[in-house]
Amino acid sequence: MFDSHVHAGPDVLERIGDDAAVARAYALADFSGFVLKAHYESTVGRAHAAARSTGQTVYGGVALNQHCGGINPSAVAAALGAGGRVIWMPTADAHTQHTADLPRLCHQVPRIGSHTFAVPPVDERATEATEAVLALIADHDAVLATGHLSGDECRWLSERARFYGIGRVLFTHPSYTVPGLDPSAVRALVEGGGHAEITTYQLLHQPGCTAAMLARVAEAAGDRLVLSSDAGQPDSPSPPEALMLLVETLAAEGLDRGRLEAAASTVPTSLFAPR
Repeated sequence: MFDSHVHAGPDVLERIGDDAAVARAYALADFSGFVLKAHYESTVGRAHAAARSTGQTVYGGVALNQHCGGINPSAVAAALGAGGRVIWMPTADAHTQHTADLPRLCHQVPRIGSHTFAVPPVDERATEATEAVLALIADHDAVLATGHLSGDECRWLSERARFYGIGRVLFTHPSYTVPGLDPSAVRALVEGGGHAEITTYQLLHQPGCTAAMLARVAEAAGDRLVLSSDAGQPDSPSPPEALMLLVETLAAEGLDRGRLEAAASTVPTSLFAPR
């Protein structure tokens, strides 16, 4: 098993354990590795340290939120140049996050001010910077993750990713509250290229989410499905347990277990591994 989306401490939010504790949990569960994500810090160095200390495959990257100035090609160049494997478009500071009144760093520290970020077609002013970011991702054959951006932005990013020859696109939990896409929209995204993610966080914490709803999204994604935990919260199971729970839950909805297990192992492994 390979978990392509997990949070660990230190973080601006409370987490279930630090990098070492999370890595140990995966090792005990016989996972091959994981992708370490943070909304407000590059995880490239942290992933390298975790991989070296455990022998697991651990990847990191950077999310383009307020801490690095949003859509910032310099932050992307630094992360990828240091060995990062994934660039997340704005997550906690996406305009969608603000509209949905979901947690953001500026809620905890009001003195820093509130800044939100978007890409075309929502914010045409971001075109030049976003195109530069996409070119860098292509140069490094890294993963473009769409973050919490809207469906229209995901479609624009998918089209521009094809233009730049980006072969690794991950639509970040598209059926989560943000961007809140239905199965038909998810199907259209993956038909244009890329993979669609479903997370255990959705199952456990997303208002109105049901196992049946996630099963329909999984069916829409087909062989382009990626299952991840998005765990690390103190009120979630340990990350490996969380991912296995998602597989079991979707299997109970009648989905093929072999495909689900592939979506939590070989599919994300191939998506993130350098060639």
